[in-house]
Amino acid sequence: MTTTLTLDNDYELSPVDPRLFGGFAEHLGRHIYTGMVEPGHETADADGFRTDVLELVRELNVPIVRYPGGNFVSGYNWEDGVGAVESRPRRLDLAWHSTEPNTFGTNEFMRWCEKANTEPMLAVNLGTRGADAARNLVEYCNHPGGTYWSDLRRSHGVAAPHKVKTWCLGNEMDGGWQMGQKSATEYGALARETAKLMKWTDSTIETIVCGSSSREMATFGKWEWDVLQECYENVDYLSLHVYYGNRDGNTPRFLAKPDSMAQFIDEAISLCDAVGASKKQTRKINLSFDEWNVWFHSNAQDKKMQPWQVAPPLLEDIYTMEDALVLGGMLITLLNRADRVKIGCLAQLVNVIAPIMTAPGGGAWRQTIFYPFAQASNNGRGTVLRVGGTIPETKEVGKKFALAAVRSEQGDKLTLFVVNREMTETLPLNLTLRGFGDGASVTKHTVLQHDNLKARNTEAEPFAVVPREITGASVTGETLSARLPPASWNVLEIALR
Repeated sequence: MTTTLTLDNDYELSPVDPRLFGGFAEHLGRHIYTGMVEPGHETADADGFRTDVLELVRELNVPIVRYPGGNFVSGYNWEDGVGAVESRPRRLDLAWHSTEPNTFGTNEFMRWCEKANTEPMLAVNLGTRGADAARNLVEYCNHPGGTYWSDLRRSHGVAAPHKVKTWCLGNEMDGGWQMGQKSATEYGALARETAKLMKWTDSTIETIVCGSSSREMATFGKWEWDVLQECYENVDYLSLHVYYGNRDGNTPRFLAKPDSMAQFIDEAISLCDAVGASKKQTRKINLSFDEWNVWFHSNAQDKKMQPWQVAPPLLEDIYTMEDALVLGGMLITLLNRADRVKIGCLAQLVNVIAPIMTAPGGGAWRQTIFYPFAQASNNGRGTVLRVGGTIPETKEVGKKFALAAVRSEQGDKLTLFVVNREMTETLPLNLTLRGFGDGASVTKHTVLQHDNLKARNTEAEPFAVVPREITGASVTGETLSARLPPASWNVLEIALR
């Protein structure tokens, strides 16, 4: 069965906020230590940052990185991570049952961001702490000088303010695993007062309030309603988190899970708008999907980890080809909701459920999920166009393929991101292009595919799964035609004249 879909140059969904392709760095496992920073490593710079990792992060082109957590932040005293490194305390991290040396903190992260060509997105502790510590951190980071906290920063060798614009009001405060878990009303009131004080300290910042930790939370829906009733006027974004895994070995069902992510987003938007309507507000609350990924491979081994180690190998999922397909589908979902999802943070960046892996004292390599993210981040800036027509469905995978289309900011290129979810079937893609003028042509069609869906990239075989270019896609008149190999991530680049 051949299905023809339609793209119209005037049928726009939304410009893409570049922050949609953000990342996440947490004091968890080997993300910071032997991941981002490893003094003595052959690639380490003067700050001890691994330059091989920085190079790969720049390749991902992440415009913003969330820090320092995550669950970690709900027990974090930010003052432990500033000042002379030799004077910083070692603390027990109850979130991940590790010992935190605090040799990497706020100012080190800011220097790392500068070298990675990204902006910081800081989270404040609303678990064991509150509004006072949060507003002090804003003053430390953003005030020019002449006050206690800003002058403390200057005494630490940082004369210019960091000018951090995006702030998370805690992390997953609905979860029983969280230090300082709160009811929705308690948390909403605390978020309101914290955001108020933070914005009084710096009126230019934006704040993100915690939504549900997943759509499966028993309190989903009511949590959003109650939290936003307390703080709608003081916050700018609602946070969402989701992780998927193929625990039962059902690959077709696994490949369809990004459809659940789309439903989660749509329901969260409805909740935000319902609260706004109840408050007679015209200003919309947008979404920050600031944790999302595949996560399940490491669950069993993490349960065997001995507690209180420094930087133990936690959450070190080694990703497969099928994981890359799911991640690609999640990217497509985010792009197709770009009118309301303005921030996205792939969790995480290095070693911990990450696109980049390192060996202590050794090399760094790209996991399978690196490639869909890098291609979407580098080719998905511009304006998302609405796709007209109906994609055929099956009982096994739902929609046979997922598709997002982005017109470049300059208007000279159209990029299609497509996941073929069919395990054995090559699918035809026929797309009518309206209003793009004459002379459109396919300049490149890259495919990420492997005959073994469990194939992985490892330190020994870092290029087992990599994209390759294929031929055959073309534009004739107004019709684009291409063939999508089975179980594949596809990027089609079309030049426009």
